[in-house]
Amino acid sequence: MNGNEQKQTVFSGENPNAEGRSMSLDKGGTQDVSLISQQPHVLVVDDDRRLRSLLRDFLAENGFLVATADDAADARAKLRHLNFDALVLDVMMPGENGIELMHALRAKGDIPILLLTAMDEIEDRIAGFEGGADDYLAKPFEPRELVLRLNAILRRARTSAMAGGDVIRFGEFAFDGSRGELLRGEETIKLTSGEIGLLRAFARHVGGTVSRDFLAARMGVSPRTVDVQIARLRRKIESDLSHPRYLLTVRGEGYVLRVN
Repeated sequence: MNGNEQKQTVFSGENPNAEGRSMSLDKGGTQDVSLISQQPHVLVVDDDRRLRSLLRDFLAENGFLVATADDAADARAKLRHLNFDALVLDVMMPGENGIELMHALRAKGDIPILLLTAMDEIEDRIAGFEGGADDYLAKPFEPRELVLRLNAILRRARTSAMAGGDVIRFGEFAFDGSRGELLRGEETIKLTSGEIGLLRAFARHVGGTVSRDFLAARMGVSPRTVDVQIARLRRKIESDLSHPRYLLTVRGEGYVLRVN
């Protein structure tokens, strides 16, 4: 469809391809997990059910892993259990609005946030940016513009987090995310695609706790398989498996890779 048709589809509520489709989080079991792990994980928060569904499908078609929430409380619950690379957040929601939720999130972290609103007033844009928004998109908008803006803020976030490179270091190890290569000094440590996927996921959340469900969704495997792959990776990087130094379990939350 062309740009005008996309715009009308999103805001008229018509989605001729929605029937029988599933979210991107339900797919990917047969794909290379090292590639799936590179897909940005986005949470769309909007009280309009139809719009949530349409944005979810459009973003999934454009290479994102997508979850949705219908209000701030639902978003908070998902944020407690999953890690996301970015939020698409509607401003005008009943109860706690998008600006209020953004203020609360900014007090705890710097997850990239793109605000959506039906109002295109300069005061709203200023309030959004002053509150910590990374970008702002007024409804109605072209879905393709949303994808472009999301990709732009994700690129900026990666550049900032990785300090100009894709290499993370822990102890005597260095992992190059762009190459999927793990070095111990001059020695190359052989990795499976699953282990590369794990390290790439940890590299995108440097020093943060990453949940089993998030890793499973990004890699297209079960949470139990994540545990098995974590155990295998530990055998390659830990000298004492009973007292790991780098790849730690955070009880009830997930795993964290301690970096230098």
